[in-house]
Amino acid sequence: MTVLDTAIDPRTPAYLASRSAMLERLAELETALEAARAGGGEKSVTRHHARGKLLPRERVEMLLDQDSPFLELSPVAAWGSEFPIGASVVTGIGVVEGVECVVIANDPTVEGGAVNPYTVEKIRRAARIASVNRLPLVNLVESTGAAAPAGPPPGGAIARDLSQLTADRVPTVCVVFGATTGDAAYLPALSDYTIMVRGHAKMLTIHPQPVRSATANGRPAPEVRSAPTVPAGVTGPADQLAEDERDGLRLARQCVRRFNWRKRGPAPRSFPPEPPKYDAEDLLAMAGADPSSTFEPREVLARILDGSDFDEFKPAQGTALVTGWGELHGYPVGVLANLGAPFSPADTQKAVHFIQLANATATTLLFVQYTGMPSAEQHEAADVRHGAPLVHAVAKSTVPHLTLMIGGTPAEEAGGIYGRAYEPRFLFSWPVGPAGDSVPRGKLPDDGIIDPRDTRTVLGLCLSAVHSATVEGAEHIGVFRP
Repeated sequence: MTVLDTAIDPRTPAYLASRSAMLERLAELETALEAARAGGGEKSVTRHHARGKLLPRERVEMLLDQDSPFLELSPVAAWGSEFPIGASVVTGIGVVEGVECVVIANDPTVEGGAVNPYTVEKIRRAARIASVNRLPLVNLVESTGAAAPAGPPPGGAIARDLSQLTADRVPTVCVVFGATTGDAAYLPALSDYTIMVRGHAKMLTIHPQPVRSATANGRPAPEVRSAPTVPAGVTGPADQLAEDERDGLRLARQCVRRFNWRKRGPAPRSFPPEPPKYDAEDLLAMAGADPSSTFEPREVLARILDGSDFDEFKPAQGTALVTGWGELHGYPVGVLANLGAPFSPADTQKAVHFIQLANATATTLLFVQYTGMPSAEQHEAADVRHGAPLVHAVAKSTVPHLTLMIGGTPAEEAGGIYGRAYEPRFLFSWPVGPAGDSVPRGKLPDDGIIDPRDTRTVLGLCLSAVHSATVEGAEHIGVFRP
């Protein structure tokens, strides 16, 4: 057992300044989260409640087990763009009848649940997480909004993803709360279990029919497209009819209880896990530090790993990468944390060797990505040949990968082996950039911006989710190249 030490002094001016800078960024993030939670605004929310309907987060809360956590994904999607913050849909991972499930809930208070490019990306990302981690999917559907004018139509992608889940034997449940059109109209028919709220649920077919009417002077009016409706009931796709929304959520929980679902991955090695020996509040100062300052990843690991225990691998080899073994909420993890500098041949060999060992022992990999500000000399010294074996190793690795982006460059600008292109199971970011500098977060570069103090909790929930599927390593992932 090797307990990490710390050199952080919370009384220094630099610590206090960095912490204050991060608190400003978190205040800005909280404002964006409040905008997402507000949906379509007070008037739309009041009108929705007056109809006896629940808001999307209220539906999610009633679906989940009482007092269980909910890991919301990309809650501020579309932040800084022309579209509503949150993309008119709530997605995340929660526990239903003791089973971890991916939950997708449309927000009909935002332009009727209008679909825009961010909505499609957010729903498809949730479905992808359900597929690769073998998590049942529950759709809480009510979306009458047409595709947003500025974005292309979904083109059947959402329906296709749901069909693939069913083919992979991942259970899917659909609860329809109101009128539904577009791609969402296919979800009830494609799901394994379908529940509809009596008197409210109906699907408008995706191919509307043209209808012409006459004006007062008898001349033909402009063409209006009418959508044929498939009602709930004996002739509709409903397996069960709910009397109201609460009854529909009760029936959804009943469906999940009958899955007889079991995790395939190993349980945590130790329970309850030992907490870190250092205060997570210190992470605020690390996250708010000047990108040009020296970064020490061991200080982060000391505040997220169980007992601050970290067995470093090849500590004397390579200066731009820290590798080693630890546990997080009882789950074994292999950590690769970079220091923001380009890799040397020694760093690459160290990383490839470590990834080989993680696959040999079926151990989840945690990539801690710090993208600082390399000097011109470092850029010139970088050689693509040094990184090629590592690219090959990461691409061939089959154990779950988790990525934490912790500084310097926003996730949408960062690439390399840690980014979305290499399909980590989950990718979360700390807030970066000066306060007030919010940029459009296109194509969902991460699964959410998180408070640094919540890092251990978020990663623990992710580890629990990935262990719903089998954790297996690749037999051969790469070769060393001089």
